[in-house]
Amino acid sequence: MKFAMRPSSVLRRLRAGQVANLFKVNLADPRVCEIAASFGFDAIWTCMEHVPNDMRVVEEQVRAAKLWDCDLMCRVMRGSYSDLIRPLEADAAGIMVPHIMSLADAAAVVRQTRFQPLGRRPVDGGNADGHYTNVPFADYLEQANRERFVVLQIEDPEPLDDLEAIAALPGYDVLFFGPADFSHAIGKPGKFDDPFLLETRRRIAEAAVRHGKFAGTVGSPANRQELLDLGYRFVNMGADVTSLSRYCAELAKSIGIDAKDISGQYGQREK
Repeated sequence: MKFAMRPSSVLRRLRAGQVANLFKVNLADPRVCEIAASFGFDAIWTCMEHVPNDMRVVEEQVRAAKLWDCDLMCRVMRGSYSDLIRPLEADAAGIMVPHIMSLADAAAVVRQTRFQPLGRRPVDGGNADGHYTNVPFADYLEQANRERFVVLQIEDPEPLDDLEAIAALPGYDVLFFGPADFSHAIGKPGKFDDPFLLETRRRIAEAAVRHGKFAGTVGSPANRQELLDLGYRFVNMGADVTSLSRYCAELAKSIGIDAKDISGQYGQREK
């Protein structure tokens, strides 16, 4: 029997000219991933940058998503090369690397996360992505480069001077605009209609398309078509914590709970 990596659902759709729809999870329970995946999202976006997940959590989230032929993408911590590649070894279909600050930074990420001839990622093959040594060595390297995606996040003004060169850099798949951190970085936190932010969002999409990359960002049903018109094809549409918060708020209001009665330090009900 010859084993192979599971093909990426996201890459399959993007390469066919379709949109890849993501759903972000902050909650650690893999059942959240399973629920979202069952409704047809192409990828579940989990996080190790801002969320206290460990690799055991990510491993279980990968398995939950795969039950529904759904990819799991992990936003990694910026640390050693191990922080970048361990989600891939747990068979996450993709990784997102935050706060790319320059062409040199982007090139270093490619070098650490891709095998030859694209990079110098350290090789193991004895984990879930290599089916525990059962994917033949040469096949493992080729399939990892072809069926696993790398996302570079532009969230700061500093890399904009290198934007064209970053977009042209071989070895990664998605150039992703992060509007929240970008608004903060330019000193206008939460001002998502700021002209500089909107211009940067447009520039990133155009640069990605021009150089054969896929453009990614976050959005909502309200502005989804606008993002697609700009060229974005890798788009996050929601999150578990926002959805659950909205549902709880609506439910509380419908049964007459006054939100002012459940405020206070550490979430304790005011007396």
